[in-house]
Amino acid sequence: MSALLLFAVQPMFTKMVLPKLGGAPAIWSVAMVFFQAALLLGYAYAHWLTKLFAPRQSALIHLGLLGLAALSLPLGIAGNFGTPPSQNIEIWLLSLFAVSIGLPFTALAASAPLLQRWFAESGHERAGNPYVLYAASNLGSFAALLAYPTLIEPLLTFARRPRHGPRALHCLQS
Repeated sequence: MSALLLFAVQPMFTKMVLPKLGGAPAIWSVAMVFFQAALLLGYAYAHWLTKLFAPRQSALIHLGLLGLAALSLPLGIAGNFGTPPSQNIEIWLLSLFAVSIGLPFTALAASAPLLQRWFAESGHERAGNPYVLYAASNLGSFAALLAYPTLIEPLLTFARRPRHGPRALHCLQS
């Protein structure tokens, strides 16, 4: 599920930002840099969490982080970002992504490697071969890559108006 959500959120959120900046290839490139950096940060967090804490403790810490990330839902553009600057737009855009979607994306990115590590350490009879979980993660990624252009984008439109908080995703059926 986490891989499916990660791959569905990337184009969804980037498309929400486009009306502010246009669809130039540079905008998509900066978005990809952000998402790759957030993915790497999530993997690093998962690595250090499992190195520093026992599975039960790391699970509680990660559940707390997921709960904190859930407070930022629904996803949307942070309300305190006004007109983009005329120079250094890359820094502004990276900041916009970090403030708007950084925590939930990074926490979600850490979920699959954490589950795989916890399963490997669980003592389960199949714990020596956690690759079934890798396959499930890859299947989720593939499903999102197929679902976004065929289901998500045609059925939903995304407005960029902030709602009651700094973040809001408005999904309106077409």
